[in-house]
Amino acid sequence: MGDGKQGVMVVEMSKGLVSPQSQNPITQLQAKFKELEIGFRAWLAKQSLPVEAAVVTATSAAQGAAIGAFMGTLTGDSASPFPTPPPPQGASLSPQAMASFQQAQALAGGPLVQARNFAVMTGVNAGLSCVMKRLRGKEDVQSSMVAAFGSGAMFSLVSGMGGPNQAANVITSGLFFALVQGGLFQLGQKFSQPPAEDIFYNKTRCMLTNLGLQNYEKNFKRGLLTDSTLPLLTDSALRDVKIPPGPRLLILDHIERDPELKGGRGRHS
Repeated sequence: MGDGKQGVMVVEMSKGLVSPQSQNPITQLQAKFKELEIGFRAWLAKQSLPVEAAVVTATSAAQGAAIGAFMGTLTGDSASPFPTPPPPQGASLSPQAMASFQQAQALAGGPLVQARNFAVMTGVNAGLSCVMKRLRGKEDVQSSMVAAFGSGAMFSLVSGMGGPNQAANVITSGLFFALVQGGLFQLGQKFSQPPAEDIFYNKTRCMLTNLGLQNYEKNFKRGLLTDSTLPLLTDSALRDVKIPPGPRLLILDHIERDPELKGGRGRHS
């Protein structure tokens, strides 16, 4: 009986009567969420700059607050057996020691403190990124570093990491955030972009792919055998770049049969 139902289901799916997504609630939910996200982004792109910046800042701040609260819970639990002692009454600490103590307090705060810190940091970063992207028309490393500087400076202010030399420490924190995010942005750009197409090996790559010999493209490049040298190729030239006899015969036969390459060989002979 079960097999019969499954057979009917397969037939209905093959006829388009039942979609595969309708049988998978998780896939259906993911598709619905993606649709809402696309619609929200489309609506946001039509808004004015102040509205878009405000919405992006608020949503990012909410996400940052959730992350900060979670991290604050973890750090609070792990640090509870070893509480940070306050400075002794009447003790005079050096500015460096006081700044270090305030940084420790800022990073070891409870869920509410960390929620506030992360909300400010992520919200300011996202808002400034949105503004810079609208003004500059693109998202580049300069925009990323400006947004990171603002978020680092605001994080330093609200987390109490300013210390006695508050202005200098705020600028230092902003510069640190900017340098880190700028480096990460450049790293991401480097690894996310596909390798540039080598225009000198278009015909060579196509020929080797058709022959199933694409692994020997590096041999051509190592011997500086570009597209312009294809009509001039000889068995000894291919042997010099360490291409085995079988592939050499296939390559030379392909060149001999190709009207364009064969004509080029005739002109060069």
